[in-house]
Amino acid sequence: MTTEVKPSPRERLLEAAATLTYRDGVSIGVEALCKAAGVSKRSMYQLFESKDELLAASLKERAAAYVVTLLPAADDGRSPRERILHVFEQVESQAGAPEFRGCRYLAVQIELKDQSHPASRVAQQIKANLTAFFRSEAEKGDAGDPDLLARQLSLVFDGASARAGIGVDKLTGLVAPTVTTLLDTAGVR
Repeated sequence: MTTEVKPSPRERLLEAAATLTYRDGVSIGVEALCKAAGVSKRSMYQLFESKDELLAASLKERAAAYVVTLLPAADDGRSPRERILHVFEQVESQAGAPEFRGCRYLAVQIELKDQSHPASRVAQQIKANLTAFFRSEAEKGDAGDPDLLARQLSLVFDGASARAGIGVDKLTGLVAPTVTTLLDTAGVR
């Protein structure tokens, strides 16, 4: 006989914050978060200094899964070009899911506007890490201007994610040719 371990109030709050803010946005109220988590407001404020801190912790908690689902494994034997294209293949695949709302980290930055907000700072770091991945792969692939290419790839990533997230565009047949053109122009092998 196995006994199911019930997630802690902290874990339930982090999950509720991740789910509700991705679906409904960061303006979700404390009451709704606590109700979804089955936790009192008092308990929430004992665990987190504020709703802002809860949002930041929730984003940080999701970062590892985001990286695993998006980026290729380190030293997987593929060329830099293939590794960059892998990221866009993942986005294209994720965008096909009905619950896809775009990149949660980009959405947080757009919604909050305040770059000093704790959740915005976490999101900025995650997005900077993605750009750094693109830059590193561009350098390994001998891109003429790795920094520019990394910024261009981030722009395509965010734009594709946002357009698919709001349901105005399908990424299939659009993203890969766009990224391929950028890689060709930059001379990435």
